[in-house]
Amino acid sequence: MKHSLKLCPLFLALAATIPAFAHAEDDASKDGFVEGSSLKLHARNYYMNHDIRSPRADDSKEWGQGFIGKFESGFTQGTVGFGLDAYALLGLKLDGGGGTDGSSILPVSDGNGKAPTAFSSAGAALKMRAFDTELKAGDMFLTNPVIAGGESRMLPQSFRGVSLTNNSFEGWMFEGGQVSFDKPYNQSGMRRLTTTYGDLGDQSSKHITWAGVSWSGVPEITSNLYAAQLQDIWNQYYYDLDYTYALSDSISLNPGLHFYHTQDTGKALLGDIDNNTFSLHFAVGVDGHKVTAVYQRVNGNTPFDYIYQGDSVYLDNSQQYSDFNGPNERSWKLQYEYDFAGIGIAGLTGSASYSRGELDLTKADSNSIGYSNWYNPEGKNAHHWERDLGLKYVIQEGKAKDLAVSLRWATNRGNTAYQSVDNDVDEYRVIVDYPIDVF
Repeated sequence: MKHSLKLCPLFLALAATIPAFAHAEDDASKDGFVEGSSLKLHARNYYMNHDIRSPRADDSKEWGQGFIGKFESGFTQGTVGFGLDAYALLGLKLDGGGGTDGSSILPVSDGNGKAPTAFSSAGAALKMRAFDTELKAGDMFLTNPVIAGGESRMLPQSFRGVSLTNNSFEGWMFEGGQVSFDKPYNQSGMRRLTTTYGDLGDQSSKHITWAGVSWSGVPEITSNLYAAQLQDIWNQYYYDLDYTYALSDSISLNPGLHFYHTQDTGKALLGDIDNNTFSLHFAVGVDGHKVTAVYQRVNGNTPFDYIYQGDSVYLDNSQQYSDFNGPNERSWKLQYEYDFAGIGIAGLTGSASYSRGELDLTKADSNSIGYSNWYNPEGKNAHHWERDLGLKYVIQEGKAKDLAVSLRWATNRGNTAYQSVDNDVDEYRVIVDYPIDVF
């Protein structure tokens, strides 16, 4: 066992310090349980064509309609307020079957090559607020660098556990929590936690515990520091720093850093892990144009790994298809974005990027419990590239205000050495989002 970190005491210590931060009054809870309530509906129509070109040809095409309902109550009045958050999710299959399933939009087929016609789930969480501190227990959506629910498919991923947040100091946010189950974005029920790249077989982790702090005390600067423990698998630490400097009203510079350190812990169910992964970006914005250059590096004989289906990969070269996070991978990206409001088309934005990664797969551990599939004795000069194109239009006014249409296309190609762990892929996505605020 390497440097095992017990995060539960850290979480409890964070909770214990919160009363010292508290204000004398809690303005938010004065809204009342009913008066502070909201109900939001979100209709998402999603088509994905996941076309594997080599070394095997396969065409996974699925089309579905998702409905997301989220209710958030206010808090009962008083020094300590209580409330309830609830959600309901429904996914309908519009097309997908006859061997074309498996794109990850719909549930895995039952063996006949066809996904079910519908799947659904619901959940709720009780919450309590005292001063500037909120405690939540139950089913919830989470977004932070060490545990973030996947939002990139038709329905979102959710988690079951407890979370605690505090906003006593202006510009600071403290949080911590522990979850034991997640609901995948293309399934109905909850399951134990697994990882994206590690082969746990029939095993899983009992829970993940985290604590972190976010700072935005200066308008141009943001920074985050987090620590997490996925029981018997890893300790993971994260830090980022992002700075935007305005040279003028129309020109800005934006350098930034993301850094993860991951170390095995406890029973080390995925074997030895000693991984440092970072990305650096530098962006220049001129009016509606933005150009970003990225350098990303994985230092370690295992890939940079994260919770299965999650979005907790806060790296600059995490693209539509590939995260460029293989063992010892170094990658570069050049990206261009444009806001068409500059030529009178408000709501229309576009982007184009090219990324390239190089790996030495002979350094991957062939005896690794969880990551041996990355080893390739002929993979010294493995490399791949990805081209991403995107176009999005959001209606600005009228009855369909905020309805958005997104078109996304990714092409990923690798040489023979890289194809031992991945495929050549063309991936097309058409997404229509329509959010509705009921109240």
